[in-house]
Amino acid sequence: MSDVVAIKDQVEAAVQAALSQVLPAELAGTDPVVRRSDRADFQANGTLAVAKKAARAPRDIGADVVGHLTGLTAEVSGPGFLNITVPDDLVWSTVAARLADERLGLTTPRSGERVVVDYSAPNVAKEMHVGHLRSSVIGDALVRVLGHLGADVTRQNHIGDWGTQFGMLIQYLDEHPQVSWKGRGAETMSALDGLYKAARAEFETDPAFADRSRARVVALQSGDDATLAVWRDLVAESEKAFEVIYARLGILLDGGDFDGESRYNDSLAGVVDELLRTGIATESDGAVVTFTDGVTGPEGEPVPLIVRKKDGGFGYAATDLATLRLRVDHYKADRILYVVDARQALHFRMVFDTARRAGWLPDTVQAEHVPFGTVLGTDGRPFKTRSGKTVRLADLLDDAEAAIRTVLEAKEHDFTDAELDDIVHAAGMAAIKYADLSNTRTKDYVFDVDQMVATNGNTGVYLQYAHARVRSILRKASAAAPAQLEPMAAGSAAANVVPVDITLPAHPTEKALALTLDAFDATLRDVALALEPHRLCGYLYDVATAFTRFYDACPVLKAPDDAVRSNRVALCDLTGQTLATGLDLLGIRAPQRM
Repeated sequence: MSDVVAIKDQVEAAVQAALSQVLPAELAGTDPVVRRSDRADFQANGTLAVAKKAARAPRDIGADVVGHLTGLTAEVSGPGFLNITVPDDLVWSTVAARLADERLGLTTPRSGERVVVDYSAPNVAKEMHVGHLRSSVIGDALVRVLGHLGADVTRQNHIGDWGTQFGMLIQYLDEHPQVSWKGRGAETMSALDGLYKAARAEFETDPAFADRSRARVVALQSGDDATLAVWRDLVAESEKAFEVIYARLGILLDGGDFDGESRYNDSLAGVVDELLRTGIATESDGAVVTFTDGVTGPEGEPVPLIVRKKDGGFGYAATDLATLRLRVDHYKADRILYVVDARQALHFRMVFDTARRAGWLPDTVQAEHVPFGTVLGTDGRPFKTRSGKTVRLADLLDDAEAAIRTVLEAKEHDFTDAELDDIVHAAGMAAIKYADLSNTRTKDYVFDVDQMVATNGNTGVYLQYAHARVRSILRKASAAAPAQLEPMAAGSAAANVVPVDITLPAHPTEKALALTLDAFDATLRDVALALEPHRLCGYLYDVATAFTRFYDACPVLKAPDDAVRSNRVALCDLTGQTLATGLDLLGIRAPQRM
């Protein structure tokens, strides 16, 4: 746990202590309602909220609070809120404390919490497409943030590796032995995708092939060795292809995180039997279903959750229930997150309800659907190719890298070809991921690659440029005082590399930047609670904007004296480390040069 106390937390504590002194005992715990303000460093509105209960005018309460505040300057304004100014020495001492802490003063409020995050979930033998982008990127950011705040996070990639479609594909491969699909690297999934479509077409037009495919499903489910061998090859080749995409996109998921539907096959019958035995599930028209109170169709009829279908096959609900039970029993999860698109909201509501009633999801465990909106094209419709087909995820990544290469090559640079390729890749992935993450998770957003790769405005590339600019300043500062500043130029978190003089006055832009940096921990806690990465994106953009204002107003390398210069270099270093850490938590690289 960090020893650094955020300035806002100190202000809240001081105002609350003062409120406790001027209010009746029963109101002693009144929330001070402190927030940043453009009229002062902070504004406290708690006096307004408590005035009615205290039967006093807000301005009168505010005046009494001002008289009891210690270490802060405050004045009553407007109807009774407080404008609060913090002393410069507190600002500088907090900057020094954050730089001296290898975690920049970040706390670990999630320590001891076990979290399972289910995200990405592509299908075996099918290419990853634009529909997998949001789950992969959002889920990965949440994994990173929760882990950084101390949670014990288990990543799970619930891939679609079982079902009747595999009987069809395996039968087709058996009847077309001349077809080559294994060991083709990046082309493997394209080949399999094409073969799946060919198999589907034959299944729909040739009744005899359809019958042979159904027989192959039976063989697969009964454990036929030859059929299982082909199925295992399909899964293995698909997993390799998925890992290539994850590595390129900078997603943490790897081979150890695959959690296929097939893992739960042996549990499904038991799930159904137990639901029937306890009366939670009933038979309806030959199927086994559960119902959730309040879930009805357009005409008021109850909507069923199908656990077992009429033909005896198991529905997705059975697999999800078996999966959820394992995550509680085996992984001992305190919190289970399903990063799945918003269209599945009703399904998860009913699954969670069924699991609660069955006793598989205790009240002590949070199960949360983390919904997200759709990726749209510039025409405002779901993103498709010009021919109306689903866009391959690999093609999106190619487009982003091509666009950012054009931007970067138009600028003067001294990069080698290899260095430029590396920056193009880092910036291309930043463009795509930040464009997704910076939007409110539940809303749709437009995939506009030209806007994504812009080097100004609220984009991932702009933040990378802001970080590189800070590092450039630190390199120049290091050249002027190498013994003192060399570690900082490389992004070191070495304690007290540059002395901070807390007795110096702070320029308004220095103070504004320092107070923005001071909000990093609170921002991450908000992200972890609300599961909204866009809050971190907005915060990092605020940091970059505050830094630009500071740098425009306060010369760093040509500061009026060594002490001022040292404090400003310290601010630059804390800014660089905050940007780099924040970008990393979004899964975005922060190059030293751009």
